[in-house]
Amino acid sequence: MSTVENGRPRTLADDLRGRSDAELEALFGHRPDLLAPVPADMTALVARATTRLSLLRALDRLDRFTLQVLDALSFAGDPARPADLARLVPAPAADLDRAVAALRETALVWGDPEELHVVRAVREVLGTSPGGTGPPLAAALAGFPPGRLQHLLGELGLPGTPDPPSALECLRETLGETESLARLLTSAPPGALELLDKVDAVGNGVVGRIDRAPTGAESGAALEWLLARGVLIALNADTVVLPAEVGVARRGGALYPHAQVAPPTPAPVEVGVKVADAAGVGQVMNTVRQVEQLLEAWSLDPPGVLRSGGGLGVRDLKRVQTLLDAEPAQAAATIELAYVTGLVAAEDHDAGLYLPTPGYDQWLAAGTAGRWTQLVQAWLRTSRVAALVGTRTDVGGPRDRPLPALGADLDRAWAPGLRRATIEELAALPNGTKATAADVLARLAWRAPRRTGVLHEVFVRATLNDAARLGVTGSGALTTFGRAVLDDDPAGATARLERALPDPVEQVLIQADLTAVAPGPLRRDLATELGLVAEVESTGAATVYRFTDASVRRALDAGRSAAEVHEFLAGVSRTPVPQPLSYLVDDVARRHGRIRVGNAGSYLRCDDAGVVNELLAHRGTVLLGLRRLAPTVLAAEVAPESLLARLRELGYAPMTESAVGTVIVTRPNVRRTGRRSPPRPVAAGLTPAPGLATAAVRALRAGDRAAATGRRVAAEAIGSISTGSATHGGSLGLTLERLRTAVSSGASVWVEYVGEDGTASERIVDPLALDGGLLSAYDHRMAKVRYFKVSHIRAVADA
Repeated sequence: MSTVENGRPRTLADDLRGRSDAELEALFGHRPDLLAPVPADMTALVARATTRLSLLRALDRLDRFTLQVLDALSFAGDPARPADLARLVPAPAADLDRAVAALRETALVWGDPEELHVVRAVREVLGTSPGGTGPPLAAALAGFPPGRLQHLLGELGLPGTPDPPSALECLRETLGETESLARLLTSAPPGALELLDKVDAVGNGVVGRIDRAPTGAESGAALEWLLARGVLIALNADTVVLPAEVGVARRGGALYPHAQVAPPTPAPVEVGVKVADAAGVGQVMNTVRQVEQLLEAWSLDPPGVLRSGGGLGVRDLKRVQTLLDAEPAQAAATIELAYVTGLVAAEDHDAGLYLPTPGYDQWLAAGTAGRWTQLVQAWLRTSRVAALVGTRTDVGGPRDRPLPALGADLDRAWAPGLRRATIEELAALPNGTKATAADVLARLAWRAPRRTGVLHEVFVRATLNDAARLGVTGSGALTTFGRAVLDDDPAGATARLERALPDPVEQVLIQADLTAVAPGPLRRDLATELGLVAEVESTGAATVYRFTDASVRRALDAGRSAAEVHEFLAGVSRTPVPQPLSYLVDDVARRHGRIRVGNAGSYLRCDDAGVVNELLAHRGTVLLGLRRLAPTVLAAEVAPESLLARLRELGYAPMTESAVGTVIVTRPNVRRTGRRSPPRPVAAGLTPAPGLATAAVRALRAGDRAAATGRRVAAEAIGSISTGSATHGGSLGLTLERLRTAVSSGASVWVEYVGEDGTASERIVDPLALDGGLLSAYDHRMAKVRYFKVSHIRAVADA
């Protein structure tokens, strides 16, 4: 039987059969979930495409205008015609055609352009409030007794009808027609029109008790007058709704009189490309420095992994905040950035520590621009959401605890797509201009209105903040190197950033207030050495270092002598080293090593007996269990490491000595994990393999041909075996004969095959060889050569 009537498809399956291979591949591109697994034929494809979950996924991908057009087609009836759509959505014809084409391409709408059908299940998913109005009259009046419908007709001055369907149609024609409704409302009591506007604004209204059906005699009040004539419908004792037909008529016959054809246009603010790049460069250097600072600290003193579910503890996160001098959100973002780039991971053994990976050493070998490009690439593709750190997702439940950084519950499959979409909104602006976060949110809400929510807004704002912190944007505008990363051009991004970065400097300005200013990025070896003898106080285009007792002592602890420190400072300073700094170095060096700590259980000695007496009397040494062994020697009850740490906390500068009294210079051990790969992003859904859509279309065509041949064979009488048109079960000889003929002629045949599990399937195959009870044939559905047991072939027919 033909699949069309008067040149028009009768069903969605018929419509899909009539589409070209390219159109079917486009359908799979928009709805990849239809390929898991590949449907057997068009009937199976339609069954899967009309499930609620698949439809929800398809609707979530539609923009606001396309959703409005779909809503209007659903409201217009079945079938909907172009004139109805143009009336309900008064928009340019080209835009309407574009939206309808998108809906047909995604199989949410099917049929001839003059008679469009909305998939029935789509109407159920969209709900019963088209265009923000109330439900249609048929739904609002469902369950009303026939007498009530006739009473409404009488109140409207209309003659009675023989049955409820005709009464409903008469009400629809009167209340849903703009001019007749306007004539009716001219006699409405005061306040009725204002009440209608109020109810229309929210789609329904909550009013006082309605305990009885209003009558003409009781319709003095505006509400009762409207209820008596069906302009408003009481759903229960407290709620009334404005029927959709009445709402459309009140809007002049349009469901969406002000359709949003395009996303809102932002008001871009001119920043300037050079200004944006200059601001972005400062953030780039700060980001790279913070990641390096974090992992250098974790190389020496790694934090532990939480035993309950993994992740970083709150105390360790606060330590990172102090180390980076950052807010909690920025500290968490920096930790997560290092993790998704593959620079840090948890080690395997029972110690449960977070350590830098070997990839960190490779990352350090790259220049600033190359390191930044790796960070931003990882940030763009990760599915982890650092903004969730510290939030609770199971309030009141068994897992009601703040989500930790590096925890397993930070992945969100939608994050990479929304992050890229957010930055692409900035990329769509003219170079060197910026838009507000509200503008970006408004445009994203138009592109995917069904995906908005509180978390959506939080994530978009966090993405914009991250982009500014990373240097992807500068002063709110997209940087040239940020645009290159977005365009998947890492080499170009690195090259552009290298040109924008200031040249490394080899000298600093040391000032009398014990600070040093690096007017640009220091050469790496100088930055490492200066970071050993001074603390970083502030960063940006210029970095400020401060010299302190602790920082100078750190350099001496690392094996530098006072003379080496003086020599380094003199070489790195543009001006003579100020006297206060020279005095500081000499003073710390004079005190450094006066106290010696050994392994006698432990002990300390000092040539200055006064210092020894001071330590014995100090309140801070009570827990050390100090006792005098000699005028210049004290024994302690704690380990040498603990004794060293406590003395340093009290402001002294002890050193370790060997059993023979020589000074031991201890250098901290740098630790690494084994080889690690960055965490894989969580996929938002099925990502079809290349060529899968093409193969799926071939399989669908073959499945349809097999099903059609099967229906033909099933319609033939069993006696048709004698004519040679088909063979059926019980005649193995005839089956073999037909297969041998197909092998020799190269013709395609239809077979009904019973698998090992007893399930029968229909296939179109090209027989290649018949040997030992096995048929070798090319299976059109599977698009490959397979082997079939002849004894399991139940029927054969010409394809």
